[in-house]
Amino acid sequence: MNLEQLIDYLRGNPQLGANITHWEEIPPREAQWEDFPDAIQPRLMEALRAKGIQRLYVHQAEAFRHVEAGKHVVLVTPTASGKTLGYNLPVLNTLLQEPDTRALYLFPTKALSQDQLNELHDLITRMEADIRTFTFDGDTPVAARKAIRRAGHIVITNPDMLHQGILPHHTIWIQLFENLRFVVIDEIHYYRGVFGSHLANLLRRLKRIAHFYGRRPQFICCSATIANPGELAGRLLEDDVVVVDRNGAPSGRKHFVFYNPPVVNRELGIRRSVVNETRRLARFLLDAAVQHIVFARSRVRVEILTRYLKEDARTLHMEQRRVRGYRGGYLPNERRQIEQGLRSGDILSVVSTNALELGIDIGQLDAAILAGYPGSIASTWQQAGRAGRRSTTSLAILVASSSPLDQFIIQHPEYFFHKSPEMGIIDPDNLLILMSHLKCGAFEIPFEEQEEFSPVGTAEILDYLVDKRVLRKTGGKYFWMSEIYPAEEVSLRSASPDNVVIVDTTEGEQVIGEVDLFSAPMLVHKEAIYLHEGNMYHVDNLDWDRKKAYVHRVAVDYFTDAITKTTIKVLTVDEDKDAGMFRLGYGEIQVSGVTTGYKKIKLHTHENVGAGRVYLPELEMATSAAWVEIPDALAAELNFNENQLSGALQATANLMRNVAPVYLMCDPNDIRALPMVRSPFSHIPTIYLYDNYPGGVGLSFKFFTDPLPIVEAALQLVSHCPCEAGCPSCVGPMLEVGTAAKQHSLIVLQQLTQALGNR
Repeated sequence: MNLEQLIDYLRGNPQLGANITHWEEIPPREAQWEDFPDAIQPRLMEALRAKGIQRLYVHQAEAFRHVEAGKHVVLVTPTASGKTLGYNLPVLNTLLQEPDTRALYLFPTKALSQDQLNELHDLITRMEADIRTFTFDGDTPVAARKAIRRAGHIVITNPDMLHQGILPHHTIWIQLFENLRFVVIDEIHYYRGVFGSHLANLLRRLKRIAHFYGRRPQFICCSATIANPGELAGRLLEDDVVVVDRNGAPSGRKHFVFYNPPVVNRELGIRRSVVNETRRLARFLLDAAVQHIVFARSRVRVEILTRYLKEDARTLHMEQRRVRGYRGGYLPNERRQIEQGLRSGDILSVVSTNALELGIDIGQLDAAILAGYPGSIASTWQQAGRAGRRSTTSLAILVASSSPLDQFIIQHPEYFFHKSPEMGIIDPDNLLILMSHLKCGAFEIPFEEQEEFSPVGTAEILDYLVDKRVLRKTGGKYFWMSEIYPAEEVSLRSASPDNVVIVDTTEGEQVIGEVDLFSAPMLVHKEAIYLHEGNMYHVDNLDWDRKKAYVHRVAVDYFTDAITKTTIKVLTVDEDKDAGMFRLGYGEIQVSGVTTGYKKIKLHTHENVGAGRVYLPELEMATSAAWVEIPDALAAELNFNENQLSGALQATANLMRNVAPVYLMCDPNDIRALPMVRSPFSHIPTIYLYDNYPGGVGLSFKFFTDPLPIVEAALQLVSHCPCEAGCPSCVGPMLEVGTAAKQHSLIVLQQLTQALGNR
């Protein structure tokens, strides 16, 4: 059975058809071409023709012209549309004319860096040019680093290595900085929230060092389709940017299917597991030998699905090695082996987190299954775009979970297919992040007294660091004076630099992965089951002081799910305002979280088969939050008792938190909601919506400034949910919110929507 026949089967299968809420058929698109610009060097043109490229897509030609004119550019076209050539073309063309020129390529992951190195080498080899190109990351041998610093024309790296391995040591990278002409930043839509805020400050440091060496580099950025690529690139670069978004690449016909698992308990509104339904659909692809990718929302889901599909491969008399998992935490050689297996066709099915969402070359797959909504429209299109050749049919299936966000998307296909993708939000002047990079900047080059690193409070922060004896001010300059190397203390991936290393003790001691500090109590607490490539490891001990989790391999038929408890304390109120009888606030809070226990979940059936206690210290985080205060008068007017009010607040918080990522373009894990029947701060019913990062990144502030769209979406979700009295797809589990929560949250949201609309 080929893919076309499989699509016909899916269309005609009444059991599957009953769960399909929308079938979008996207017609094929013809290519739009332009001839090679006259400015392109003959050697480069010949190399391109040898690769079968006779002309350029219109977006590639347009980007080339703008770069030649000296402008900063952001190239915004879909997955597999030739963005790589869009930046390689002007860079290689300049290097052929000016051999002393240097370029720096930034990719968000090491895997993507390695992938791009192969693409560049191919072109350079065909040109027979002396253009030395190297990757510089944590895997680069020490012996090779000196040669890269001295002779690298194009240095391919990632933000983390630029932050810790290049900028602090700029004095030994003189060849690069004295001749730096281009900085390429790929996948800029990836740099939102905390990571994007760090990158903006990292680029401030990069430009500051380049200026020290008399250079003003030109930036070439690429992005998937988002609503504000020009604004996001402009905020990252703090300069004017030309947007190139007229896509000229061809594409084959694509079938995009929205699939909602069947309801198995209508009274409780419980649907069949997204994992089991994804497995069911992926098995059809395995059986038909259709090469595909399955995207899962979490590392645990990736590992469970990998295990399930390996079992299916065995029952289909297929080698289990043709099914692989892929996620952060795998060793570099393991990841590259999987990527090569996908390109060669040896691997038929890969289950991945969003690690393969980016433009790593994994060949042209025929189908993609998304096990749960990825959290943003842009990411969904990126993941769906991993399947599809330029001239053949492809299939993408979004399988919804029971979460309110998934149900909102699956029941409103017009929102997904007809709405512009979301915005990328960053906050470069976040105090915690900004202060960290000012420390790093002072280590690199002393700050002048009137120098502006950020438009917000540079001098005040520098003076504060002088008071704390981190910097020394003398002769009108701020000098680094601490013995601590600042870049090593700052992690770009979150505002917390610590992580926990996972050590396998089955045969000796071997590091098999790592998790961030805040996730460790949930994923690698004592007695947890940690999964890796479908294999299961029992956590014997979590050494909190040494930041190590010791595990050994086991064969069990369950995995674990942590139980956590969170409390909030308001530290400051920065702004507040009235909204009818409601009141909105925004300020700094302290969040205290602790893992108190865990559940054992049986494989396949996903039954709860046991539980246990966990004894770990509380983790405290200062962050920003917006909150809605609900007056006692409203509760009295609605005749809610204490239990009903608690259920209504929990249900309303669940609804708002789960639709908020759609409007804030953040990962669902980036934002949290917590209701309190009696807030310790105000002593009245309150719902807090807070940034799930130390210091905050502006997500809750956006809700504070414009809460109506999120509140209206929450109201629409609960109004249109077909359940009788509330379910996990709208207000949350009935055991958590109570039997009257749907009706009561509906009233609260109606009142709040009316109050906000009248403001």
